[in-house]
Amino acid sequence: MADPKHLVLLGGGHAHVAVLRALWNQPWPSGRVTLVSRLPHTPYSGMIPGLLAGHYHFDETHLDLTRLCQRAKVDFVHATVERLDLVDKELLCTNGERIRFDGLSINTGSTPSIAQVPGAENHAIPVKPIDRFLDRWQDILARAATPQCAQLRVVVVGGGAAGVELALSTQYRLQRVFEAHGKPASAVEFTLVSAGLTLLTSHNLQVQHRVQRLLRDRRIRVECGRKVVSVGADSLQPEGCQPIGFDVALWATHASAPAWIQRSGLRTDADGFVAVNECLQSLSHSFVFAAGDVASMVFNPRPKSGVFAVRQGGPLTRNLFGTMAGTRLIAYHPQEQFLCLISTGDRRAIASKGSWSLEGRVLWWLKNWIDRRWMNQYRCP
Repeated sequence: MADPKHLVLLGGGHAHVAVLRALWNQPWPSGRVTLVSRLPHTPYSGMIPGLLAGHYHFDETHLDLTRLCQRAKVDFVHATVERLDLVDKELLCTNGERIRFDGLSINTGSTPSIAQVPGAENHAIPVKPIDRFLDRWQDILARAATPQCAQLRVVVVGGGAAGVELALSTQYRLQRVFEAHGKPASAVEFTLVSAGLTLLTSHNLQVQHRVQRLLRDRRIRVECGRKVVSVGADSLQPEGCQPIGFDVALWATHASAPAWIQRSGLRTDADGFVAVNECLQSLSHSFVFAAGDVASMVFNPRPKSGVFAVRQGGPLTRNLFGTMAGTRLIAYHPQEQFLCLISTGDRRAIASKGSWSLEGRVLWWLKNWIDRRWMNQYRCP
């Protein structure tokens, strides 16, 4: 990326928020910077379970990208990318706008893998994009509050941390809504379906056992080793067992890459995510960088998790500045072990790190403190 005049930040993910924060006090050396985002507000993924459970409000869990850009003297474009032209170095947006760039950084996130399952796109609600999920969630809460809703059957598809947190947080909130309207909490029935033989396969056995016990105590039915092969209007069909009926189906399976990335000409991994080196630089186009879930470090792969996107912000910022100065890029070294705090919906949490695990109310308050501290550093005065 020799002497770029226009840097475009595509997406308002956690890493790009860190770039904007750095630009508050260190303006871009030459030319200009533009942030292109489908949304004017970006969610902090770590606080979304608390939002679903009713412990936070929208403003507590989202950052205002327009204000961040104003503070950083960055142009903000509210648009959705449709295609990437790497020959002419242009972003083509769905509204017809064309944005030329000299350097590009991509931090748009991922979506649950839903398109491959017949009927899922029409009858299930994917947890991402978060804004669309939150709109549907408000509809579900309103439905639960009506006198006509005497029972609510919810199925959550996905046995990772996202699926577990989704099941626990939404169950907690819906049961409170039922109780507030004089209906028994037991009338809210939950089923968690996972293609894996166990839940939370990336976590240690202690964590798995704690979660299994908790789900049992909360009367959430668990179906493991049940890959969903089709979804209908009121039931889904797991492989090898009877259909599971539902009133609401929530989808939180493993991440998939945006289709426009796979059509862009960028080198990708086998799953269609942008292939980057240890400097978060595209393996096929040196003027392109990528971070967060949309990127895949081919020489040091890591799970799709906001934990890594947050840590990538610093190295990404230094490398974007480094390309301007012609200095050597620095490597991002993802942590081998990291603390994961799994929200259980009821202001408690389960801690997971390596082979170690703990649970309790104090861990939720620790998570709350960590999350609020991270958010506060990006609040514009």
